[in-house]
Amino acid sequence: MNYLFIHNNFPGQFQHIASHLGARPGNRVVFLTQPNENRMSGVESVVYTPFRESTPGIHHYVLDVERAVILGQAVHEACRGLKAQGFRPDVVVGHSGWGETLFVKDVWPDVPLLGYFEFYYHSDGNDVGFDPAEPPTLDDAPRLRLKNAVNLLAAQSADWGLTPTRWQASLYPPEIRKRLSVLHEGVDTAVASPAAGASVQMPGMERPLTTDDEVITFVNRNLEPYRGYRVFMRALPDILARRPNAHVLMVGGNGISYGAPPPGGGSWHQVMLDEVGDRLDLSRVHFLGTIPHADFIGLMRLSAVHVYLTYPFVLSWSLLESMSCGCAVVASDVAPVREVIQDGKNGLLVDFFDQVALADAIDRVLDHPDRMKKMREAARRTVLERYDLRTVALPRQLDLVQALAEGRDPKKALAS
Repeated sequence: MNYLFIHNNFPGQFQHIASHLGARPGNRVVFLTQPNENRMSGVESVVYTPFRESTPGIHHYVLDVERAVILGQAVHEACRGLKAQGFRPDVVVGHSGWGETLFVKDVWPDVPLLGYFEFYYHSDGNDVGFDPAEPPTLDDAPRLRLKNAVNLLAAQSADWGLTPTRWQASLYPPEIRKRLSVLHEGVDTAVASPAAGASVQMPGMERPLTTDDEVITFVNRNLEPYRGYRVFMRALPDILARRPNAHVLMVGGNGISYGAPPPGGGSWHQVMLDEVGDRLDLSRVHFLGTIPHADFIGLMRLSAVHVYLTYPFVLSWSLLESMSCGCAVVASDVAPVREVIQDGKNGLLVDFFDQVALADAIDRVLDHPDRMKKMREAARRTVLERYDLRTVALPRQLDLVQALAEGRDPKKALAS
């Protein structure tokens, strides 16, 4: 069979299913993406490049819509090129958030299209307005209404959709939600797994850190308020004072993944260092920047306490992978996290803004005789039962894609 995947940053959420299908004899798997260096055995990477940038000075309400049209046009042209070469997919799977799937049906009207629907924006009740430090503006509601135009147009052209969590599905209007399957991309629990004897040598330290040490981990793609960096940094002086032997390992870049940059420019990392750095023992706070995935797994195996803070927003892969590694997770008590963590059962939940409660929860774990071994085991069991790649997620993804390719009802395909 022929499969076409579309995501501007190959392989994105489609890594596992594209790799699996590409390894099957007789399949041809093509992946449309913007330029990057990632490659995958059995998968043909076809690069598309947007024809231009967005219009300078365009009304900010329609900026995201124009960007989506530009990407959609580039993908449309790439699809026409594939068609001219004789390629016809049996099914197309694409991320719908950036407009890339908008015009695919104009090339192959009768080919089923499965859209990945990640986030439907709201002007209140979720990420916008959650943090008092970033109050909503009068522009937010109309801007987000126009931003959702991409979601709505993409849903209109898709035959079916998937989204990774029930909470994310609940954000979509009923007419879209009834054509969505809740289906996470999965966690490779064989890779993200506990391991005895983990250690890491930090620069300037006489000996490596091991699982006998009080290692507190904090991981973001980028260090920014949406993922709790500002809250964690403000809590850190108290945490370090309470735990004089603790070391804090922080992973994340200095860019912006979500939300706005600091008002004065620069990085949130530097803003927070300027605010609290003189109250931190920086010999015990280690900023590691961005690291390879294998090194991240090593840190999770080493971690005595893993802190995961987030606005009500898309759930991070790092949370599930940390749980799969058997981490004792202290996380923010918000709806997307509560879908995975039950307080006291497989993790500890704290109010996102309560810095004292965060420090108290870290103390609870580090003061516990076995660092809450049963809670750690329950965390891994949660991932094994609900998100395991090989036994749960991938089989269901394959069932869904196959049902669409064969013209069967996707809802019935996942009913069992």
